[in-house]
Amino acid sequence: MRLAFLTHEPFHPPSGGGSAEAAYLARELVRRGHELHVFAPQDDEPERVEREFGIRLHRFTRWRMGRYARLRNLKYVLYPGALARMAVADAAGLRFDGVVSQHAIAAVAAGRLKQHWRVPVVMNLLDYLTGFLETWPAWAMPRPVVSVLKRYELSVPQRFDADAVLTVSDTLADRLAAAGCPRDRLHPIYYGYDAALFPFRPEALAARQDAPPTILMHGSFDHHHLQRIALDAVARVAVERPDARFVFIGRDTDAWRHFHRGATQRGLGGRLRHAGFVPYPEIAGQLAQATIGMVPYEESAGTHCAFVAKVVEYLAVGLPVVSTPLDSIRRYFADEPLIRFSRFDGGSFGEALLSWLREPLSARRDLAEPAARRVRERLDWRVVCARAAEVIEATVGAATA
Repeated sequence: MRLAFLTHEPFHPPSGGGSAEAAYLARELVRRGHELHVFAPQDDEPERVEREFGIRLHRFTRWRMGRYARLRNLKYVLYPGALARMAVADAAGLRFDGVVSQHAIAAVAAGRLKQHWRVPVVMNLLDYLTGFLETWPAWAMPRPVVSVLKRYELSVPQRFDADAVLTVSDTLADRLAAAGCPRDRLHPIYYGYDAALFPFRPEALAARQDAPPTILMHGSFDHHHLQRIALDAVARVAVERPDARFVFIGRDTDAWRHFHRGATQRGLGGRLRHAGFVPYPEIAGQLAQATIGMVPYEESAGTHCAFVAKVVEYLAVGLPVVSTPLDSIRRYFADEPLIRFSRFDGGSFGEALLSWLREPLSARRDLAEPAARRVRERLDWRVVCARAAEVIEATVGAATA
C-alpha cells in the first residue's frame, strides 16, 4: 500500500513525549512492504533520514515547528490547514491508499485529506493535548477557551469520520467513545519504548547505593510536570532524608525555572540538579544511576489520558516508580508491584518516595527483573507498532479490497 503519514513534530530525532513513536511505526510499516510518504517538519539531514528509514520525505518548511519553537501554540492552530495544502500540492499525480496521522494536530490535516483524496484515515492519538491546558495558569489559558478546545479535540475522529482510531490509553478511548466516536473504531495500543536502548542490567542494580539516594525525573517540563505536587514532595523527602538528591533531565523551560525558584525560596534549591537535555538514546545511562523514578504530574484530563513514557522506561531498567494516580497508568499497571501511587498532593507523593527508600535494596532488586520482563514483552516498540500496523492494514485493506 502507498500511505501518507502525517505528523506535526520533526520526524527524527525524537524531541520528547510522543514524538519517539513516529520513527518506529514508520520502520514497521516499511518493513511490511508499504510505500511510506512522510509529511512532517524535518530540519536535520533530510536526505539521510530518507535513506535510513526507507521513506519519501515531504518536508514542511513554511515555518519552524517543534515543542520548543517560538509562538508554538499559534503555529499548532495554523499547521493542519497548511500541512493539508502542502500535501495536496506535493502529492499531485500520486494516488494514496490511506492516510495515517500522529497526534491530534495532524489528525485535523488527515481529516481534510480524507475529504479531498477520498481514502480511509487512521488517526493515531498519543495524548489528549488540550486536556493538559487545564494545568496552565488561567491568565495564560482562560478556562472557557480550554473547554472549547477540549470539546473540539475529542470531536475530531467523529467530525472527520475517521475509519480507525489508535489511542494511547483505555482512558482516552473511553473519552472519545463518550464524545460520539463508534467504539468499534477505537483501538488502544498504548505507548512503547526501545528495549535495545533501555536494557535491564542486573549489574546496574547491584551498583546502586542508597547513600545518597537519587530520585530522578526526565521529560519536556511543561506546566503539568512540575508544580505544587513536585515541590511539596521534595520538601517532604528533605525532612526525613536530607541526603536525598533530585535530578531533573530536560530543557530549561519556563515551568522548570518557576519550579526551581519555588524550591530555592523554600531552601530546597541545593537538593536539585538540572542535567539539561539528554538525547533519547542516552537516557538509559542516566536512569542507571538513579534510585527511584518519579512522575509527579498534576491532575488534568490530559494527564489522566496519558500513557506516560517515562513510567515504561523506568520499569524497563528496573527502577521503582512513584506516580500520581493517573487513570491510564493506574488501570494498565494495577498489578505492577514496582509502581506505587500517591494521591494528588505533594505530602502523599513524598511519603511514597520515602516508602521506597525504606525498602531494603534486596527487596527492590527482587521486583525489578520481573517488571522489566513484563514491559519488554508487552511494550517494546516492535510489539506496540505491530499492533498499530495490523489495524492500519486491516482498515486500509478493507477499503481498497
